[in-house]
Amino acid sequence: MSNSSSISHFLLLPLADMRQLQLLHFCLFLAALLANGLIISAGACGQHLHSPMFFFLLNLALTDLGSICTTVPKAMHNSIWGSRHISSTGCAAQVFLIVFFLGTEDFLLTVMCYDCYVSICKALHYGTLLGSRACAHMAAAAWASGFLTALLHTANTFSLPLCQDNALGQFFCEIPHILRLSCSDTYLREFGLLAFSTSPFLGCFVFMLFSYVQIFRAVLRIPSEQGRHKAFCTCLPHLAVVSLFISTGTFAHLKPPSISSPSLDVVVSVLYSVVPPALNPLIYSLRNQELKDALRKMMTVSFQKQ
Repeated sequence: MSNSSSISHFLLLPLADMRQLQLLHFCLFLAALLANGLIISAGACGQHLHSPMFFFLLNLALTDLGSICTTVPKAMHNSIWGSRHISSTGCAAQVFLIVFFLGTEDFLLTVMCYDCYVSICKALHYGTLLGSRACAHMAAAAWASGFLTALLHTANTFSLPLCQDNALGQFFCEIPHILRLSCSDTYLREFGLLAFSTSPFLGCFVFMLFSYVQIFRAVLRIPSEQGRHKAFCTCLPHLAVVSLFISTGTFAHLKPPSISSPSLDVVVSVLYSVVPPALNPLIYSLRNQELKDALRKMMTVSFQKQ
């Protein structure tokens, strides 16, 4: 029985034979870099984009950039150079960072759901409940929770003894694929940790579900059709992002083993780790005139300086 600490490297799933997937990776990576970079620049430079929603959107863009930069560059490097290797240290770093950024994103989406709830159901108390200090505390709590979750999973995963080889059936170091290399008893130990750690995420899901029930009830009580439409448009981008994040992540980790295959695992992993960072900025900017105006103004000023 070998231990994970004795393995100097892991072998990732090669993408050299999947040209369409390579092209998709490259296009989504560029789209995520450009879109999230623009969101961050607009949020940092726009004087009128300092509301709680834009503050949390700025944090969400940072997590999206972090998550996609954790997995895609290494996969693209291996594809170009025809390599499959990643060091054990690099693998541990990937596990930590992907759990850190995705965990933080889940907590941030919960906070943004609270923002939608207060803006519609507690509009008169919005400034009190979501002041600058409260927003900073909630964002810091989200990042700290993501950090602790990542630290717990990384430490436990790489303390497991491995009974199999070092080949991973994924293009990045993903915990379920590392667990497949471990012994049955240690797998049960990690499964217990996974079950325990899902409780905060389950709590986030229940909170968001309860909040949207209250939001829809409040919206349906608005007498004017224009008011109802405006309220729905306020929460529609968040609801779309949450649905994309939860549906892809849930299917990736809870799909039946009977339908699991290397190609399906790769496609599903792309759906939850690569697609959301590229689509989230588009979803939020489509129906947000303030954000579109800020982006247009920033790009106009940039071109005029040239």
